[in-house]
Amino acid sequence: MTEMLSYDFMQRALIAAVLVGITAPAVGIYLVQRRQALMGDGIGHVALTGVGLGFVFQTSPVWMAVLVCVLGAVVMELVRSRGNNRGDIALAMLFYGGMACGKLLVSMSAQAGSGSLESYLWGSILTVSPTDLATIGVLGAVVIAVTVGLRRQFFAICQDEEFARVTGIPVRFLNLLLAVMAAVTVTVAMRVVGLLLVSALMVVPVAAAQQLTRSFAATQAAAIALGITVAVAGVAGSYQADVPSGPAIVLLAIAVFAVFSAIAAPLARRRHRAASSAGGPAGPEVCDVLLPAQAGSVPDGARHDRSDRSDPAGSPGLAQ
Repeated sequence: MTEMLSYDFMQRALIAAVLVGITAPAVGIYLVQRRQALMGDGIGHVALTGVGLGFVFQTSPVWMAVLVCVLGAVVMELVRSRGNNRGDIALAMLFYGGMACGKLLVSMSAQAGSGSLESYLWGSILTVSPTDLATIGVLGAVVIAVTVGLRRQFFAICQDEEFARVTGIPVRFLNLLLAVMAAVTVTVAMRVVGLLLVSALMVVPVAAAQQLTRSFAATQAAAIALGITVAVAGVAGSYQADVPSGPAIVLLAIAVFAVFSAIAAPLARRRHRAASSAGGPAGPEVCDVLLPAQAGSVPDGARHDRSDRSDPAGSPGLAQ
């Protein structure tokens, strides 16, 4: 371990892993709640166009990917909000068109090579430069500040957009902002796990945390802790075994999910027996994330309608 930390590139790799381990689950928990777990994968396809543009114009592929991803995420959110029958077809063309365009641009650039595209598709954390690390740090700080600072508002729109709109929350703006944060997260993580695997790091730690937690705040904290753990352990393990870090991180996260799933059922039965013996409810605890609007400002009819609804996300482990 001491030998590994003596190398500058490993120090940068571990710092980048920590940053990505925080940001990916911080955004992913909202995507999971909205049943948009594959949104990160779609944005990753679009990001390849940004990487190609960076190669063609000989500028930073990361910043070009940020620009293209943000535009693509806004388009995706607008298509989703319309809810028309052709939305899936439009998104499919956007995803595959972005990937094809990226490959074409990379092949046309002067920097094209056998490893130039692979490092972005599958990640190349050991080649993270000081400039890359600074970029990841700045973008990661923005994502963390937004997703944690607006946790109540994001939770509200993920649970029930109609009720959130009644309370005065700017639903359209927050939907677009969440899509932009997902796009930024993809570009932050692409150097660590790659564009093809970034969605896994946004979803799997959240899904694993849901197996054992019973409230939104606990799930978010546990998912971030798991994200950091698997990212750092994956980087360290890949260095020792001389294997790619991106696949190692994702496979480790899936292994953690499998372990948590195995122990979730016995833990749930124990909770049920304890709640039955105490005479209390055996269901999930009350949500620990309050809406930003005052309860008195919500019309009685809207409050009654909301109280009759079950959790639309239906995610195990998250309280209603």
